[in-house]
Amino acid sequence: MNEKNPQDATVASAENSPADSENNTAKAEGHTASGHGKQANLAKLILGSIGVVYGDIGTSPLYALRESLHWAKWDGKTASDVYGIVSLLLWTLVLIVTVKYVLLIMRADNRGEGGTLSLVALVQQALARRPAWLIGVGVVGISLFFGDAMITPAMSVLSAVEGMTYVAPGFKPFIVPVTLGIIIALFLFQSQGTERVSIFFGPIMVLWFGSMAVMGLMHIGDNTEILNALNPIHAVEFLTAHGLASFFVMGSVFLVVTGGEALYADMGHFGRKPIRLAWTGLVFPALSLSYLGQGAFVLAHPEAARDPFFLMVPEFLLFPMVILATAAAVIASQAVISGAFSMMQQAVQMGLLPRLEIRHTSETQHGQIYMPRVNMILMVSVIILVVAFESSTRLASAYGIAVTGDMVITTILAFVLFRKAWKWPLVLCLAVILPILGVELLFLGANLIKIVDGGYVPVILAATMCLVIFTWMRGTAHVKHKAADSAISLTKLIAMLDKSQPMAVPGTAVFLTQDPDTAPSALLHNLKHNRVLHSQNFIVTVTVANTPTVSDEKRIVMERLSDRFVRIVMTFGYMETPNVPKALSLARKRGEKFDIMTTSFFLNRRTFRSAKHHGLPFWQERLFIGLSKSAADATAFYCLPSNRVVEMGQQMAI
Repeated sequence: MNEKNPQDATVASAENSPADSENNTAKAEGHTASGHGKQANLAKLILGSIGVVYGDIGTSPLYALRESLHWAKWDGKTASDVYGIVSLLLWTLVLIVTVKYVLLIMRADNRGEGGTLSLVALVQQALARRPAWLIGVGVVGISLFFGDAMITPAMSVLSAVEGMTYVAPGFKPFIVPVTLGIIIALFLFQSQGTERVSIFFGPIMVLWFGSMAVMGLMHIGDNTEILNALNPIHAVEFLTAHGLASFFVMGSVFLVVTGGEALYADMGHFGRKPIRLAWTGLVFPALSLSYLGQGAFVLAHPEAARDPFFLMVPEFLLFPMVILATAAAVIASQAVISGAFSMMQQAVQMGLLPRLEIRHTSETQHGQIYMPRVNMILMVSVIILVVAFESSTRLASAYGIAVTGDMVITTILAFVLFRKAWKWPLVLCLAVILPILGVELLFLGANLIKIVDGGYVPVILAATMCLVIFTWMRGTAHVKHKAADSAISLTKLIAMLDKSQPMAVPGTAVFLTQDPDTAPSALLHNLKHNRVLHSQNFIVTVTVANTPTVSDEKRIVMERLSDRFVRIVMTFGYMETPNVPKALSLARKRGEKFDIMTTSFFLNRRTFRSAKHHGLPFWQERLFIGLSKSAADATAFYCLPSNRVVEMGQQMAI
């Protein structure tokens, strides 16, 4: 039984203005110290953001220029093609990452947190309601991100391992097996948590970006004409000169910004300032130098277009560079896997998915979690992708759609936020958003052309995820409606009990229910079968706010209904663990006298069976029943003491 419903989310009272966002993110960055301590903390956050936030986008130089030249069918005769493609790569980084995310979207934080669901929550606050289209947009965004989380490890690790063919030409038959070995080891390691190894992520990625920058600088001198690519006119000329053919190239050019969403999604972990400083101080310069160096090397050696990144590395450094690239690919994969866990946790908290088992892998870092079922789905999917596509070139066709779709959704939500919450004039909103949206739609269209070549993979993955979420939301709403038909008003039941006076037993009982106005099924079953009532009864409803966290002052709302009944509504943030016993301790501070160590918790365990003509199509009914069976145990989900939980069974025909 899922005690939370999508409609239960509460709306925060204050809108999140840019000024508020600055204050919230400052708190997230932990800038409470002064002097050297403050600088040391900032440096640590910058290093951490380089290791986690920029892992995905940092591996793009392995394949972005290579795939763009491949789709351009460059034959080494026209230097302007290289200028144009490199210019497209650089200015895509400027427009999408620097302007959109670093300067604009990162201002829209929900109490320091970012990501698609945080943006959805901010828009919900601005609209003061939760329209169906907003839920739909959020669901599609989640689904696309999950599809990206499957493709990124396969693409990154394959690209890195393929570099070994330049060290040992006979290595080619081992590319797929070695890739699978790395990926399986990576996913099996997730249950241990990354706290112990994540300390190395930042230094490794700094070395990676530094190596890319040095390699780029070494080869810009191969043909300094590549500096023409810094002029955006060459990008425009390439698009106009090649017409429809350039549309195919754009699908590969977009690979340069895969991972750009991480800047916003991971903002809550590191804060806005460290992520911005890392981008401007190291990541963007390193990426730019790498693409310029690759372009100059290709101009000087046209045959290197088949893989400019590895071919421009000196032979004596090739093996260390392949090892470093593989480490960077693993880190990029780890970052997106961790992001998938966080996204799924938020979706569960918001009632979009059934309860999933969540394990905390760190005693000091709350955000480090492990979700066994999600991990297994990701691992199997990545393995299938590697075996099916076998090379990063073939997989590149499947890579862009999920990312472009997610970015388009972010831009649309940002427009609503700028207009409704930040009260920007319509002309300013259009002037800022339309150019970005136009470019992203161009990229989306270019990637959709590659549907047949592999682009169908993220579409199928996202569609499947949307179907699962839609079925769960519709099923839970249907069950709630059916339960309401036979429900008894809580106040009416209390009045009946005052007259009938059932046998009273000492102690406190906690009954969890979705609807605070109706009598919990577990309470009714306890009265019917056991014919007893505890001397004190808490009717508890768990809801989820559209903010990442909720303060203790707003955690619970209590209402005494009679001498024996108290109604409590608990509110948790969508990134918090719903710890019911801990929240109940707040009731003691507000005057309720009970011993939490001897309190009994009553849960209603529903099982469903099929019934004809009860509202859901047969296929959706079967899917919903399957999802409900896979839901994690409510005892663990709500952090209840297992030795004091009483489950009352109920079978319902749907």
